Amino acid sequence: MAEVVLITGGSRSGKSRYAQELAQESAGEKLFVATCPRVDGEMDERIRRHREDRAGRGWRTVEEEVDLEGVLGREGGIMVLVDCLTLWINNLMYHNGREEDNIGENEIEFRTRELLRVCAEREGRVVFVTNEVGLGIVPENQLARRYRDLVGRCNQTLAAGADKVVFMVSGLPLTLK
Repeated sequence: MAEVVLITGGSRSGKSRYAQELAQESAGEKLFVATCPRVDGEMDERIRRHREDRAGRGWRTVEEEVDLEGVLGREGGIMVLVDCLTLWINNLMYHNGREEDNIGENEIEFRTRELLRVCAEREGRVVFVTNEVGLGIVPENQLARRYRDLVGRCNQTLAAGADKVVFMVSGLPLTLK
C-alpha cells in the first residue's frame, strides 16, 4: 500500500517545489504525472521550466489530463508526484461538456475514492498537489462556484484518505495530518 500525501495551499505558495523536494528524498524511479493542458505559449514555457527542474534527477513524465486512475494503475515508479488535482477537476469539467451541471460532487468524490483505491494497490509513495480554492470570496458566477465546490469535494475526500496532509503558506509547510 502506497503512502498517500496531499499537499495543498494557495497559488504560488510553494506546493510544487515542496512536493518535488519531498519526492527527491525517495530512491528509485520517480514518476511525474502532469495534468496541465497545453493551451498557449506561456503555458508551454511553464511546462518546459518544470521539466527542466526535474531533468537529470531520475524523473519520468506522463502527461494526462483526465485519467489519473488509469495512469496510477498502469505506470510504474516507486515515487509518484501528481501535479495537480485542481487542473484535473478543470479538465474533467471541460471534457464532460459545457453544460453547467456536466459533472457533480458525487462523481468527483467517486473518482477521488478511485484514486485512493488505486494507490492502495501500489507500493511506495504517491504525492498529490492541489490548490486550496475555498479561502477567498464566493465567486460571482455559477461556473466558478461549481468549480470551487468540486475542488473542495476532491480535496476533502483525498485529505480524509491520505496518510499525510501538508498546507503550504508562503513557502512554509504546515503539517495538518
